Amino acid sequence: MIPSSFRDCGAWRAEGLPLSTSSNEACKLYDAILAQYVTWRNDETLGGIEGCISAIKAADPNFVMGHVIGTGLELVGTGSSICLNERLASDVRRTVELANSQDITPREKLHVKAMESFSCGNFLKACDVWEEILLEHPTDMLALKFAHDGYFYLGAQTQMRDSVARVLPHWKPHVPLSRYLKGLYSFGLLETHFYDQAEKVAMEGLAVTPDDAWSVHSVAHIYEMRGEVDKGLKFMEGTEKNWQPSDMLACHNYWHWALYFIEKGEYEAALQIFDDQVLRRCKARGSMLDTVDACSMLCRLEMEGVSLKERWRDLLQVTLPHNDDHVTLFNDLHFLMASLGAKETGASQCLLEGLQELAKEPGENNQHQLAVTVGLPMCQAMLEYDQGNYSRAVELLHPVRYHMVEIGGSDAQRDVFNQLLIHAAIKSDKKQHQKLGRCLLVERDALKPNSPLTHRLMQRALLLHD
Repeated sequence: MIPSSFRDCGAWRAEGLPLSTSSNEACKLYDAILAQYVTWRNDETLGGIEGCISAIKAADPNFVMGHVIGTGLELVGTGSSICLNERLASDVRRTVELANSQDITPREKLHVKAMESFSCGNFLKACDVWEEILLEHPTDMLALKFAHDGYFYLGAQTQMRDSVARVLPHWKPHVPLSRYLKGLYSFGLLETHFYDQAEKVAMEGLAVTPDDAWSVHSVAHIYEMRGEVDKGLKFMEGTEKNWQPSDMLACHNYWHWALYFIEKGEYEAALQIFDDQVLRRCKARGSMLDTVDACSMLCRLEMEGVSLKERWRDLLQVTLPHNDDHVTLFNDLHFLMASLGAKETGASQCLLEGLQELAKEPGENNQHQLAVTVGLPMCQAMLEYDQGNYSRAVELLHPVRYHMVEIGGSDAQRDVFNQLLIHAAIKSDKKQHQKLGRCLLVERDALKPNSPLTHRLMQRALLLHD
């Protein structure tokens, strides 16, 4: 039995968020799944998210919102495409059919509509529908979190911030999960460069909920973006016992920890985290967040001149099954890092050709629409860089640098592409590119003063060009 602390039919109704089922057990399981999603923590006493999803289908096989949350979570995980995964496509169709055959609430109908749009790659439309729900139901956490994730995949930083700001006044302390709103809002603030305010909000959240891994994650971002490396290292070490149990985010937080070591040039310490935490968790869970972090980390270390031996080969075993997914450009670019790093030319070429085909007739898929103008030039730039064609890499990457935000992810995550452009520019045999590289480093130093990584790159540029 699910603990009584989770909301039953009456409790959901009392909060103005009625669920169309007569099963109290299904309602409580829905709440249990939602709580685990928000806290980034599989509660093994409940069977984890997967166990709860199985249980909710058994409690009420026709519960529409049970299907919405289960299928929706798989979709926003971006690890599977309805074009390739017939079971997932069938789950989406089943949810739509159930919704059409029942007398459910307008809110629930909108949830189904948003989920269906997201499944087709129309993240923009999905976010619009989730916002429509939030206008009438500002405490609908599923709509809020799905919108937050959707905006993240779109690189819609301002929308991600404002989506939470609009509903904050409605989240009174008695509302379940309200203490996690600070972390969500803090992340939107930092991604729109309000670092001081973001830190204040995140710390307020942690004062109430020390194990809020998303608030910890926000603070890690802030110290990274401000170049406060030692402060970041101390913070991550001091809070590790609080956020480590959040198994769905722990790997990402360890990745942030490792970035501080890369920044300082302490590569062995970074590799220790990669081996002990990042790769191990990536292989165990196979989540896309963990996988792209592993790819990005190795790519950064390789640009720094670190020998990675068999690590790329290990990672390729995780990325290769997803090379044809093409759910997000952000994922594709990271999978390409792995195949290039492992010297798998065929896999790299297949990924690129698959994306080129989808870009010809993108339909309503926002990611495939963006492939022609941003995604494919970035992929090609990576291929050129790998082949030593540095000037060509600059020619492809530099024109899209201010559009790279559209591939999604955070500023910290996308910084790997800024670093790639700088490395390509200073290695190029064209004087204009070399000058561009130095200018980009001056720009970087202005935004993030006292960065050891920037200073190392400046020294490298001087050595190469003198």
